[in-house]
Amino acid sequence: MVRPLPENPRQILLIKAHSAGIGDILRSSAAWAVLKQHWPEAELHLLFLNRWPGYPSEQLIADHHLLSSAHFLPLREGRWGPLRGVGPRAWREIFQQLRALSARIRPDLIIDHEPHGMETGIVARWWRRQSLAPTVGVAQVPGRGWLYDYAGPSLRQYARSRALPQPMDYAERDFAALAALGLARHGQGIVLRETAAGRAWREGWERRHPQAGRVIALNIGCGTPGAALKRPSPAVLATALKELHQRLPHHLLLLGAADEAPINAEFVGLLKALVGNVEHIEDLAGKTSLSELTGVLQRADLVLSSDSGPYHMAVAMGRPTLAYFNFANPEHYHQDAHLKILVGPSASTLFTQLCQILEQNHRATKNLS
Repeated sequence: MVRPLPENPRQILLIKAHSAGIGDILRSSAAWAVLKQHWPEAELHLLFLNRWPGYPSEQLIADHHLLSSAHFLPLREGRWGPLRGVGPRAWREIFQQLRALSARIRPDLIIDHEPHGMETGIVARWWRRQSLAPTVGVAQVPGRGWLYDYAGPSLRQYARSRALPQPMDYAERDFAALAALGLARHGQGIVLRETAAGRAWREGWERRHPQAGRVIALNIGCGTPGAALKRPSPAVLATALKELHQRLPHHLLLLGAADEAPINAEFVGLLKALVGNVEHIEDLAGKTSLSELTGVLQRADLVLSSDSGPYHMAVAMGRPTLAYFNFANPEHYHQDAHLKILVGPSASTLFTQLCQILEQNHRATKNLS
């Protein structure tokens, strides 16, 4: 029996899985924004089945201003008998945690955003039985739509009906489920605000650097296993930033996780060989949490980043951002007025674009004042 949709849901449960990377989860914030615009009084609760528990992104997402709560449940895979997957023992642990959560969250609408895999569908059905709320999902393959009370089209059908390019922007994928509710994206971008921890970091830094002037945040990044192919050329970065510092002096903040400090050190060494003095550089690798990083990005006049977490965070915060891609990857692009994407740029192209963005921002600031 199909359960009717509530006219004004008060508690919406959003179920996700896949990757726990910063950008992967933050892309869902476009859908969260549309839900809050349509139902301003509704509380959004994220339930994330996580194959990689303990990711730094968990606390940042838990602090997101559009979410009333966020819960990350370990989804441990293993081999049981001849099969591989989430076995009976892992499911017993999951259901124990779900029962505890169900005492705190009583959804009147359940949305499973995942088009693939059975785990989120099982959780949606379990919570449907507990709460009597209707479920919404994605009819990605024949028969999958029967798991839910309402199902949006497959990703391919969704893209085709809206004349969207393939491969489709990752942020668009969550709207396949929302299509079953009659909700459309209408150009909504991903969103993130400076957190309290970020504001505290920024204000403290500004007190220590009252004459800092222009600030650029550089995230070379891509220190995780398998991500080195996405890492910008340190030589191209050093050459472009040498020219930039001579034309537009600035304070340079280097971002990154602790294990990316050697990557930053390599870049600083190359830049020092070109300019001699690198006192304008401050390496923050491993010295800020992701929540504090929102303050770094808020202070920056320009964010230059590889295809990694800080890139998505900067775009979500509406900061002027130049994304450096080594190869075309349309799924990871964002459509945002504050974003410029370069694919395999030369040092001269990178320098020119950096100058243009900084000078445009300077003119815009003067006009506002």
